[in-house]
Amino acid sequence: MDRNSATGLFLIAALLLVYLYFFKPETPKELPADKPTTAASTAPGATPATAAAPFDSTAAARTLGAFAGAAQGTAQQVQLQNDNVAITFSSKGGRVEAVRLKNYKTFFGKPLDLLDAQSAQIDTRFRTIGGQNVRLSDLYFQPGTVQPFAEGDKKGQRLSFTASVAGGQIEEVYTLADGSYELGYDLRFTGLQQAMSQEPLTFTFVDRVRQTEQDLKQNRNHTTINHYLAADDHGALAEASEKPEEVTITEPVKWAAHKHDFFVAGIIANDKFSNGKFNSTVDLNDSTFIKTLSTTLSIPAADAQQGKASFRYYFGPNSLPILKDVAPGFDRNVYLGWGLFRWVNQFVVLPVFHTLEQFISSYGIIIALLVVLIKLVTWPLTYKTYVSQAKMKVLKPEIDAIKEKAGDDQMKVQQETMKLYSSFGVSPLSGCVPTLLTLPILFAMFQFFPNAIELRQEHFLWAKDLSTYDDLIKLPFTVPFLGNHISLFTVLMTLSTLLMTWQSNQMNPAAMQGPMKFYSYLMPVIFMFVLNSFAAGLTWYYLVSNLATLGQQALTRRFVDDTKIRAQLEANKVKNKDKKPSGFGARLQDAMRAAQERDAQPRSGADAGTSASVEPKPKKPTRRS
Repeated sequence: MDRNSATGLFLIAALLLVYLYFFKPETPKELPADKPTTAASTAPGATPATAAAPFDSTAAARTLGAFAGAAQGTAQQVQLQNDNVAITFSSKGGRVEAVRLKNYKTFFGKPLDLLDAQSAQIDTRFRTIGGQNVRLSDLYFQPGTVQPFAEGDKKGQRLSFTASVAGGQIEEVYTLADGSYELGYDLRFTGLQQAMSQEPLTFTFVDRVRQTEQDLKQNRNHTTINHYLAADDHGALAEASEKPEEVTITEPVKWAAHKHDFFVAGIIANDKFSNGKFNSTVDLNDSTFIKTLSTTLSIPAADAQQGKASFRYYFGPNSLPILKDVAPGFDRNVYLGWGLFRWVNQFVVLPVFHTLEQFISSYGIIIALLVVLIKLVTWPLTYKTYVSQAKMKVLKPEIDAIKEKAGDDQMKVQQETMKLYSSFGVSPLSGCVPTLLTLPILFAMFQFFPNAIELRQEHFLWAKDLSTYDDLIKLPFTVPFLGNHISLFTVLMTLSTLLMTWQSNQMNPAAMQGPMKFYSYLMPVIFMFVLNSFAAGLTWYYLVSNLATLGQQALTRRFVDDTKIRAQLEANKVKNKDKKPSGFGARLQDAMRAAQERDAQPRSGADAGTSASVEPKPKKPTRRS
């Protein structure tokens, strides 16, 4: 830029500043605020009150019938709280309006509001004798004062809401025990039998879930509705689906729960709900709400009229030790895999994990110790696998000779190799079976780490949160299948897997040849793309497991002497000289021999010209006249 240009820009900037100083627009005067219709509140998720619309008594009578008398009033907010939760209620409907979990924050450092007035709505609807549909949120209730209560060894707070309508009364009573995540709820309709229809009441819970974790996709895919039938059967909507999901239940339901990845908002009937309907929808263009969950449950009208409509809410962490005491099957909200994998996580991994965390504060070290314990338990299987690989390595010269003699006849190579294994008393599957037995633990870990709330927001090394990926390396662009970050734990895990693959190929050169050898190195790279957005705790576990395996192999190598193995194999060969193969080896040889014979038949027929001679049919004698 030359001197004239700089001078011109300076003068333009000076003129602009002078203009803004002398001709700036006037600041509008602040208008007086409308008088609020709700009490001031510091509750989580509360919104400023606005002036209520003029009350139309005629319209209220038409839509609410005999219950129109409670359609006018002032909404107030009241709160129950203990050390774990702060629950805000609105007197308009006498319902839960917001829930804040005091001991948790979002990944972004904000208070964790499980529900708030903008994201969730809990309501109950009933039908009058005149056919009108009335929602509790249409009615204004009178809140009582927060009272202490003591029932047995439980102490806490109690809050009631009452509405005098149609010559009777609707009462809602909430109790919150100290140190609990459960909120007791009783709904009573007194003296209203003549005003209410006997149709079931309809409880609705609409929950637009906000993002609370770093990975929006995982947060969405781990959000769903679980339910449990009175017949002890568990059900759920598909978690990872981005299409609308809906399930209708026509039999009694014990509980329903909205699972928000690491947190749960659920309602449990002390008796049962008549039936239920659950659905979820996803709007991928909505950056505020990651998924919308909706639960509809039926409450027998007689239960409400006889004081038997008694329920419990659960607003708290998705933690197995806590959930297992809430209700039968409620711990199924913690997804730990299916079948055998869930059993391994629930009865092996979690107890060991919780025992270690009593003595060690770093969860990264706990994971490393968990690896060491598992490796010690599976050492006999690992040793057997290593010995099997050593036997294959010792027999490599014989296998190479078979390949050279048979040439391109792969069937011949396989047959002669099986004969070789049989004569030396070696089973090709002996090294695979021990590895297969350790797979349940491997896959159990795959389900444990992304769903364990114990790892949520736990720091280790460069990872800020072991329940999600570490993004130490951030990319200024997005790579397909990889994302806009590179997890350092995943990279280190991949390098250690490649080292293990190379060492395995050195131990057993005959096992991987040609394209298979290439694919053995390609698979770890593919898994790097797959696991890049998985929990850092999982990739840290796999990294430590790989390093422990390399150490195990180095230590085992000291106890395995190739010379002794060769001598043992030679002794087996002498012993098995006149012994016919049996068991799996014999069946495998027979199958390979039969396959070879089937392949040879077309070639033999081609050499002979035809596969079989066909005799001409005799001609029928002709009748002479």
